Amino acid sequence: MTTRFEISDKPLVVDDVTQKVVSRNAGAITVFIGTVRELTKGKKTLSLEYEAYPAMALKMFQQIEREMHEQWPEAQLAITHRVGKLAISDIAVVIAVSSPHRKMAYEANEFAINRIKQIVPIWKKEHWEDGTAWIGDQLENVPYLSGAPKEGFDD
Repeated sequence: MTTRFEISDKPLVVDDVTQKVVSRNAGAITVFIGTVRELTKGKKTLSLEYEAYPAMALKMFQQIEREMHEQWPEAQLAITHRVGKLAISDIAVVIAVSSPHRKMAYEANEFAINRIKQIVPIWKKEHWEDGTAWIGDQLENVPYLSGAPKEGFDD
Protein backbone atom coordinates (compact mmCIF):
# COMPACT_ATOMS: atom_id res chain seq x y z
CA MET A 1 0.00 0.00 0.00
CA THR A 2 1.26 3.46 -0.89
CA THR A 3 1.78 5.91 1.94
CA ARG A 4 -0.25 9.09 1.73
CA PHE A 5 2.42 11.19 3.47
CA GLU A 6 5.92 11.66 2.13
CA ILE A 7 9.04 13.78 2.28
CA SER A 8 10.86 13.48 -1.05
CA ASP A 9 14.12 14.68 -2.55
CA LYS A 10 12.79 13.99 -6.06
CA PRO A 11 10.65 16.30 -8.22
CA LEU A 12 6.99 16.00 -7.20
CA VAL A 13 4.38 14.58 -9.56
CA VAL A 14 0.97 16.09 -8.83
CA ASP A 15 -0.99 13.15 -10.21
CA ASP A 16 0.90 10.71 -7.97
CA VAL A 17 -0.30 12.59 -4.88
CA THR A 18 -3.81 13.07 -6.23
CA GLN A 19 -4.23 9.35 -6.94
CA LYS A 20 -3.71 8.63 -3.23
CA VAL A 21 -7.07 10.23 -2.37
CA VAL A 22 -9.19 9.02 -5.26
CA SER A 23 -12.30 7.36 -3.87
CA ARG A 24 -15.64 6.14 -5.16
CA ASN A 25 -17.24 8.24 -2.40
CA ALA A 26 -15.52 11.45 -3.44
CA GLY A 27 -17.42 14.01 -5.44
CA ALA A 28 -14.53 16.46 -5.25
CA ILE A 29 -10.76 16.49 -5.13
CA THR A 30 -8.86 19.68 -4.45
CA VAL A 31 -5.14 19.95 -5.03
CA PHE A 32 -2.85 22.63 -3.62
CA ILE A 33 0.49 23.00 -5.38
CA GLY A 34 3.03 25.19 -3.61
CA THR A 35 5.76 26.43 -5.96
CA VAL A 36 8.95 28.47 -5.64
CA ARG A 37 8.26 32.09 -6.52
CA GLU A 38 10.83 34.54 -7.81
CA LEU A 39 9.96 37.60 -5.71
CA THR A 40 9.53 37.53 -1.94
CA LYS A 41 9.02 40.81 -0.09
CA GLY A 42 10.57 42.67 -3.01
CA LYS A 43 13.71 40.50 -3.13
CA LYS A 44 14.58 38.39 -6.15
CA THR A 45 14.87 34.74 -5.18
CA LEU A 46 17.30 32.58 -7.17
CA SER A 47 16.36 29.29 -5.50
CA LEU A 48 15.15 27.72 -2.26
CA GLU A 49 16.59 24.88 -0.23
CA TYR A 50 14.29 22.85 2.01
CA GLU A 51 15.35 20.65 4.91
CA ALA A 52 13.12 18.58 7.13
CA TYR A 53 13.17 16.33 10.14
CA PRO A 54 11.44 13.52 8.20
CA ALA A 55 10.32 11.21 11.01
CA MET A 56 8.70 14.09 12.89
CA ALA A 57 7.33 15.71 9.72
CA LEU A 58 5.48 12.50 8.83
CA LYS A 59 4.05 12.29 12.35
CA MET A 60 2.87 15.89 12.04
CA PHE A 61 1.21 15.11 8.68
CA GLN A 62 -0.68 12.32 10.48
CA GLN A 63 -1.65 14.75 13.26
CA ILE A 64 -2.96 17.19 10.65
CA GLU A 65 -5.07 14.37 9.22
CA ARG A 66 -6.51 13.58 12.67
CA GLU A 67 -7.30 17.26 13.25
CA MET A 68 -8.84 17.52 9.78
CA HIS A 69 -11.10 14.52 10.51
CA GLU A 70 -12.47 16.31 13.59
CA GLN A 71 -14.00 18.93 11.26
CA TRP A 72 -14.36 16.94 8.02
CA PRO A 73 -14.58 13.23 8.91
CA GLU A 74 -15.24 12.12 5.33
CA ALA A 75 -12.24 13.91 3.82
CA GLN A 76 -9.14 11.99 2.70
CA LEU A 77 -5.69 13.64 2.77
CA ALA A 78 -2.36 13.13 1.00
CA ILE A 79 0.71 15.36 1.43
CA THR A 80 4.11 15.21 -0.23
CA HIS A 81 6.75 17.86 0.55
CA ARG A 82 10.01 18.23 -1.30
CA VAL A 83 13.42 18.72 0.28
CA GLY A 84 16.69 19.78 -1.31
CA LYS A 85 17.47 22.65 -3.66
CA LEU A 86 14.55 23.90 -5.77
CA ALA A 87 14.58 26.31 -8.70
CA ILE A 88 12.02 28.98 -9.49
CA SER A 89 8.64 27.37 -10.37
CA ASP A 90 9.62 23.96 -8.93
CA ILE A 91 6.93 22.29 -6.83
CA ALA A 92 7.69 22.35 -3.10
CA VAL A 93 4.50 20.75 -1.76
CA VAL A 94 1.41 18.98 -3.06
CA ILE A 95 -1.67 18.53 -0.89
CA ALA A 96 -4.63 16.54 -2.19
CA VAL A 97 -7.96 16.28 -0.41
CA SER A 98 -10.96 14.28 -1.54
CA SER A 99 -14.41 14.50 -0.05
CA PRO A 100 -18.05 13.96 -0.97
CA HIS A 101 -18.57 17.69 -1.60
CA ARG A 102 -16.39 20.50 -2.99
CA LYS A 103 -16.74 22.98 -0.11
CA MET A 104 -15.41 20.38 2.34
CA ALA A 105 -12.47 19.60 0.03
CA TYR A 106 -11.55 23.29 -0.35
CA GLU A 107 -11.78 24.00 3.38
CA ALA A 108 -9.87 20.89 4.44
CA ASN A 109 -7.11 21.61 1.92
CA GLU A 110 -6.67 25.17 3.17
CA PHE A 111 -6.64 23.86 6.72
CA ALA A 112 -3.87 21.38 5.81
CA ILE A 113 -1.49 23.94 4.28
CA ASN A 114 -2.00 26.32 7.20
CA ARG A 115 -1.24 23.58 9.73
CA ILE A 116 1.84 22.45 7.78
CA LYS A 117 3.23 25.97 8.09
CA GLN A 118 2.40 26.02 11.81
CA ILE A 119 3.62 22.66 13.11
CA VAL A 120 5.69 20.64 10.62
CA PRO A 121 9.50 20.71 11.05
CA ILE A 122 10.42 21.84 7.54
CA TRP A 123 12.81 24.73 7.02
CA LYS A 124 13.77 26.70 3.97
CA LYS A 125 16.86 28.59 2.99
CA GLU A 126 16.29 31.45 0.60
CA HIS A 127 19.02 32.12 -1.97
CA TRP A 128 18.89 35.70 -3.24
CA GLU A 129 21.08 37.73 -5.56
CA ASP A 130 22.74 39.36 -2.52
CA GLY A 131 22.99 36.45 -0.07
CA THR A 132 21.15 33.65 1.71
CA ALA A 133 19.17 33.16 4.91
CA TRP A 134 17.45 30.30 6.68
CA ILE A 135 13.82 31.12 7.35
CA GLY A 136 13.16 30.09 10.95
CA ASP A 137 9.65 28.80 10.46
CA GLN A 138 7.24 28.22 7.59
CA LEU A 139 5.23 31.26 8.65
CA GLU A 140 8.41 33.30 8.16
CA ASN A 141 8.07 34.87 11.60
CA VAL A 142 11.36 33.66 13.09
CA PRO A 143 14.54 34.00 11.01
CA TYR A 144 17.51 31.79 11.84
CA LEU A 145 20.53 33.79 12.85
CA SER A 146 23.15 31.11 12.26
CA GLY A 147 23.77 27.39 12.15
CA ALA A 148 21.92 24.53 10.58
CA PRO A 149 18.16 24.64 10.92
CA LYS A 150 17.90 21.24 12.58
CA GLU A 151 19.95 22.04 15.67
CA GLY A 152 18.27 20.74 18.79
CA PHE A 153 16.43 17.88 17.08
CA ASP A 154 17.40 14.33 17.89
CA ASP A 155 16.59 11.38 15.62
